Amino acid sequence: MESIIILVVGAVIGLLAGWSLFSKGKKISSSLQAEIDSKESELRKAESKLGNAQNEIKAAENEARASAKEIISEARLEAQEMSNKLEKTEARLEEKEKGLDEKVQEIDRQRTAVANQQKDVENLKTELSDASAKHREALEDVAKLTQEEAKSQLWSEMEVEYGDHFAKQIDVLREVKKDEYEEDAKNLMAEAMQRYASEVATESTSTIVQLPSDDIKGKIIGKEGRNIVAFEKMTGVDIIIDDTPGAIIISGYDLARRYVAKLAMEKLIKDGRIQPARIEEVVTKMKQEVSKMMLEFGKRAASELSITNFPQDLLKIIGRLRFRTSYGQNILKHSVEMANIGRMLAQEIGADERIVVEGCLLHDIGKALDHEVSGTHVEIGVEICKRYKVRDEVIHCVAAHHEDIPMETPEAFIVAAADAISGARPGSRRESMEAYVQRLKELEEVAKSFEGVERAFAISAGREVRVYVDTGKIDDLKQQELAKDIAKKIEDELTYPGVIKVNVIRERRVEVQAT
Repeated sequence: MESIIILVVGAVIGLLAGWSLFSKGKKISSSLQAEIDSKESELRKAESKLGNAQNEIKAAENEARASAKEIISEARLEAQEMSNKLEKTEARLEEKEKGLDEKVQEIDRQRTAVANQQKDVENLKTELSDASAKHREALEDVAKLTQEEAKSQLWSEMEVEYGDHFAKQIDVLREVKKDEYEEDAKNLMAEAMQRYASEVATESTSTIVQLPSDDIKGKIIGKEGRNIVAFEKMTGVDIIIDDTPGAIIISGYDLARRYVAKLAMEKLIKDGRIQPARIEEVVTKMKQEVSKMMLEFGKRAASELSITNFPQDLLKIIGRLRFRTSYGQNILKHSVEMANIGRMLAQEIGADERIVVEGCLLHDIGKALDHEVSGTHVEIGVEICKRYKVRDEVIHCVAAHHEDIPMETPEAFIVAAADAISGARPGSRRESMEAYVQRLKELEEVAKSFEGVERAFAISAGREVRVYVDTGKIDDLKQQELAKDIAKKIEDELTYPGVIKVNVIRERRVEVQAT
């Protein structure tokens, strides 16, 4: 009984499960059918869009074909027009080429004709030269003189007969041109000097060191004078200690030594320890300081003149010029002043400013080492410039500024002119009375050494030599030669600042007594 019940229950459960599965299968089938229908609908829509797109593509293809046909047609027309233009251009070029060929042929014919004419001219010149030579030979045979002898004789006769007239004409022309040139030169130099105003004070040969009290003088002298002796030996200057209150004097012609001595003395006075060992230490240190200052002075001068291409070693040598003088004039200040004046002159006449400025700054560079190296300051300066590869144009200015060699460039003349302007201006230089008197005597003696000179006077502070000559020995032509010879001898034998004018005067006096 129980087994039957179990079977019945199992059958009922199986039926229920089968019915559930059938219901679910039916629902799934219905869902799938709906989805399939939806996909088919979308597919039909896509097919419709595809058909529309194909129709549009065909229409676009037809339109593109029509447009392409139109473009091809226009291109063919343009190509045809271009071809016609090219044909016309080729025709014109052919015509021009023919014309050029004809012109070339005509030029060749003319060149041939000119060459033939030149040959004819050369032949005529040769015939004329031969005829002239024969004619000259015939004249020489008749006159019993060669051409050179006839010229010499004719010149001698003309010199004797017309010497005074020629001399006067030469003087007139020279004076006219001289007045014009001098006026232009004076205006030019005056303008340059006016535009550049500089100090006129000259360097002294002594330096005053102020003392905090007169008691310090005893320390400076030291026991038995050993401190002052050691100081003078180390610095190479003289220390003058007199009754002047609150000061001592450092004397010496070397600016660098005096400057080292001044710095060292001020250092020792401030320190208070003055004894030989300390003096040696301080002086050595001050020499190193001054060496650094020389480089700074050189850099400052180059910077002021806008020069940037000089090496450091050359700038140091330039800075040493700050401690050198010429007739009391500081050479570095003189060189910078020259450079400024030279720049203005170069601007006025159109010369190279850079060459002039560098030439002026370096013109006396040899004086920085002339006490250490043998030779004139010009020779030493040229060697220094070559060592540091200074431009050849600048080296020429340095070599020619005292006319040791001929001046070949406008820049060299400007450097020499600026040197004369800077050295000759009032207050720039000075010299002792003995040297001044000696220079005047030498000028007069040089002038009197020439034959025919009666008297000679140095005037205008030695800027002019006035020479009176014997009219019986010196004529007008010889007067010109004598002035040049005296000037040349002064240049060769004497040393002088600035420019010296030689004025030769020839007077004729007629004295008649009435009885």
